[in-house]
Amino acid sequence: MTSAPPPEWARHKAVWIGFPSHPELWQDDLDQAREEVAAFARAVHADGRGEKVLLVAADAEAGVAAGELAPFADVVVEPFGDIWLRDTAAIITGDGTARDFAFNGWGGKYDLPGDDDIGARLARRRNKRIVPCDWVLEGGAIDGDGTGLVVTTEQCLLNPNRNGLIGKAEIAERLERDLGFDRVLWLGDGLLNDHTDGHVDNLARFIGEGRLAIPVAADNDPNWQVYQLAADRARAFGVSVVPVPSPGRVMRDDEIVPASYMNFYIGNASVVVPIYGAPDDDVAVREFQALFPDHKVIGLRADAILTGGGSFHCISQQIPG
Repeated sequence: MTSAPPPEWARHKAVWIGFPSHPELWQDDLDQAREEVAAFARAVHADGRGEKVLLVAADAEAGVAAGELAPFADVVVEPFGDIWLRDTAAIITGDGTARDFAFNGWGGKYDLPGDDDIGARLARRRNKRIVPCDWVLEGGAIDGDGTGLVVTTEQCLLNPNRNGLIGKAEIAERLERDLGFDRVLWLGDGLLNDHTDGHVDNLARFIGEGRLAIPVAADNDPNWQVYQLAADRARAFGVSVVPVPSPGRVMRDDEIVPASYMNFYIGNASVVVPIYGAPDDDVAVREFQALFPDHKVIGLRADAILTGGGSFHCISQQIPG
């Protein structure tokens, strides 16, 4: 029987963090994105009180830049398409095996060389036993509480651009077979304009066994119905819903972007929350501090990272231990 991945608040041996490496992808945002990633890595490392940071760069030039910005990190040079290691790195289960799922560029949107096998290559470097899983699953599409319960969205896992026309029952069977999840909480849609087709790590995150944090809409929030429906489904399932702030409507270049405080990362010593210059940034950091009293909660700007479509949780994948 497969042992489910430990919850994110369990102890980590290390964390992989993707480092922006391709100027043609990041363009004018490259330098700022690198600085934001380095600040995130520094907060996770926490002067040695956190976990070992493995900063993954796609080439030698990016590796040098990573070393200069984050001298406390171990730089790993492995070719990849982009930094979203939550989705492309392997998922480590409770027995220490690396579950390496197929990856198709979020339903064929972004097919970049190296993203399809970066998970196996990173796991091999850590001497992990690799178990290939023959279906498409991105780490940001699921979140578990360590008891065998997993939350996801219908918009993503039932999207035919991932695994064709398969239903909830078969997806649930695969989640149990390959990741040890024996209960699935199905939410509906994810955030507006999220190119991942509604990853749950932008919408709802477990902060304890059976405790699911879901945003409450701020004024003019385009996702207010999404949050409300998610909370209704979670309560009907029997999960305790913990309300947290949302950043509201965040615009970049006259377009609503999927900015979310939910894309936080729970490290050994710190919880790092992305902030965007929104009115509730400080409120969100204070409320997360109350939820994680044994951690230091740090709010960091993630504007440039967001231009690539994600934030801190999206660019990281923890190694339990």
